[in-house]
Amino acid sequence: MNVGVAHSEVNPNTRVMNSRGMWLTYALGVGMLHIVLLSIPFFSVPVAWTLTNVIHNLGMYVFLHAVKGTPFETPDQGKARLLTHWEQLDYGVQFTSSRKFFTISPIILYFLASFYTKYDPTHFIFNTASLLTVLIPKLPQLHGVRIFGINKY
Repeated sequence: MNVGVAHSEVNPNTRVMNSRGMWLTYALGVGMLHIVLLSIPFFSVPVAWTLTNVIHNLGMYVFLHAVKGTPFETPDQGKARLLTHWEQLDYGVQFTSSRKFFTISPIILYFLASFYTKYDPTHFIFNTASLLTVLIPKLPQLHGVRIFGINKY
């Protein structure tokens, strides 16, 4: 055991979304969530699509935009502990392939959910609200911004 020896990455949290097979695993996870929700007998197809969209967006918001820091010991002198995972992704460089993928995937899921719910107003409101909660924090203008001081520390 090498105590006190850091890995070669400044912050391994920044590269995990670019690792091999991550996008496929992500898509399969969303697909499995949808299949599990469809297998529940008292959920209709529109309810299953709306729940898939809302649960996906809630999970994406929590893991990418609410949780700060990194589970790894980093030699960056604590810079990563004040940033969310989205802000750490690709070392903060905007419009990389992984950032585009994680921006487009909730939009595609939103379109699928809207189509399969036949644009029902109730489902449409829930799907749109959940989409906006994950798209607005991804804007480059909000990089490092804490609205009303929420999640500042």
